[in-house]
Amino acid sequence: MTGVDLARVALRAAKEQARARGAAAQQKKQARRGGGLRSGARSDGRDPQPLGSAINRLITERGWETPAAVGGVMGRWPQIVGDDLANHCVPLRYDDDPDARVLTVSCDSTAWATQLRLLAPQLVARLNADLGPGTVRMIKVVGPGGPERRFGPLRAPGSKGPGDTYG
Repeated sequence: MTGVDLARVALRAAKEQARARGAAAQQKKQARRGGGLRSGARSDGRDPQPLGSAINRLITERGWETPAAVGGVMGRWPQIVGDDLANHCVPLRYDDDPDARVLTVSCDSTAWATQLRLLAPQLVARLNADLGPGTVRMIKVVGPGGPERRFGPLRAPGSKGPGDTYG
């Protein structure tokens, strides 16, 4: 680029910035005066919108497509995995970090947790078919928790309860 070309580019950028500042000042002035443009017979951006389209626009503007889609899957869990599995396994959370993309599922018994671990590859493929490729990379299965840890006068000091013997 020659010096003349650089000057033209700089002049064009300065004009665009000045135009943007002028438009912003005009909008502020109209807002102080009560709005500027009036609503007429034709629709514009200020007209009321249906709730569904307003929510869809908000989801798109904020970049919430993937979390919203995963939330929809959590609502349709029985249809996706079947009634038997849905009665014993419940999705807990979705980590939408681009490196992780993990769906955590809780099961009410170790047998169902083992069954879900065996079905995990097919379930990931099914979820990615619904949500788009790469949305769920892994399913983390959480089994049932251990028995409640009780503390009281009949416990040994420093004991962690029934889980103490398992290492």
